Amino acid sequence: MTKVRRIHPAWFAAAVTFLTLVATAGFRSAPSVLVVPLEEAFSWSRDDISLAVAINILLFGLTAPFAAALMERFGIRKVVMTALTTVGVGAFSTIFMTKPWHLIGLWGVVVGIGTGSMALVFAATIANRWFVAKRGLVVGILTAATATGQLIFLPGLSSLATNVGWKSVSITVACGAFVMVPLIFIFLKERPSSAGVKPFGAPSGWVEPEQNKTNAGRLAIQTLREASKKRDFWFLVGSFFVCGLSTSGLIGTHFIPAAHDHGMGEVTAASLLALVGVFDVVGTIFSGWLTDRYDPRKLLFVYYFFRGLSLFLLPSILFATVHPSTLVFVIFYGLDWVATVPPTVLLCRQVLGPQLTPVVYGWVFAAHQIGGSAAAFGAAVLHTKFGDYATAFYISGFMCVITSYFVLKISKVRQDAK
Repeated sequence: MTKVRRIHPAWFAAAVTFLTLVATAGFRSAPSVLVVPLEEAFSWSRDDISLAVAINILLFGLTAPFAAALMERFGIRKVVMTALTTVGVGAFSTIFMTKPWHLIGLWGVVVGIGTGSMALVFAATIANRWFVAKRGLVVGILTAATATGQLIFLPGLSSLATNVGWKSVSITVACGAFVMVPLIFIFLKERPSSAGVKPFGAPSGWVEPEQNKTNAGRLAIQTLREASKKRDFWFLVGSFFVCGLSTSGLIGTHFIPAAHDHGMGEVTAASLLALVGVFDVVGTIFSGWLTDRYDPRKLLFVYYFFRGLSLFLLPSILFATVHPSTLVFVIFYGLDWVATVPPTVLLCRQVLGPQLTPVVYGWVFAAHQIGGSAAAFGAAVLHTKFGDYATAFYISGFMCVITSYFVLKISKVRQDAK
């Protein structure tokens, strides 16, 4: 009789994490479809609305290292359930706003902190805790959840904002957040020992690390202090700053408004941005597979260099109609969008060792969101000054090309860091 092979619980933990990150990506994508509707509903300037988005992106990143430390101290489940509740309350409260500072406080601060408490540090923590083998692939899959969420939610949220009204977007996001809370409580195990197993691929002599009892804030700050002494940490911080600037900050926030400026319908533009998500799923998972096999520094070089070239071409190929060159950009940018994450997470493992990887990555991810915040607000300012986004695209493209050189200066990955 053939013995049925049991699925390792690590894959269930990854699946629950994937679904949570899909929902989180939906929450994060909402502001990009609200820029034009809020302009029309309240006559607020694009600068005011973009400031709220910029603060959201900034806090999304700055919260990450502390969230990673809180997960080490109090557990993943408690942190994620609290974060989802915070997002739900913040999103629902926006239906009562009447002034720009309400948007800044709710979407910017409350939802920013809530989503930042999950984000990619959640993925990194799960991958680091539950997997020894296939870690790069798992990080790639979980990172692709952000693209999947964008794919699922963007067209629908844009259609709601256009046909029903912007408040329907807030209500949808709030309901999605509240629904996820019991799913986390019921289905997500805290660590492999909670399921009576070792991490997937762990050797026979593997011993579970002791839970870190250090105060979460102190752990985050201590990790930053130690990591800041390492040259590689600053290369990773700088490269991820540019990554955030060129993705969530520029394209993620301003692609739809830029397309609208050139006469493209909002739903069409949102569908194109969602299509970026389709190819993002493929690109990120493939990047995770490559990270397990090839030098992550060389992968980052390729990702940043060609991203920079594509941004130089963007102003000349968009936006009035959807033609082949537009689709080429969408496909390429999708494949490249967060393909940087798996190699970056692996490189973070060698900064202070595997145990502190989630917190180190939290700080690197904070730089990603600082870059995104700078681009979200800065591109709006450049749009106001010059009347279009071309200058913002060119600056971002130049920074990506420069970054492709500096990632090669990172130390080669040691075998024990994999």
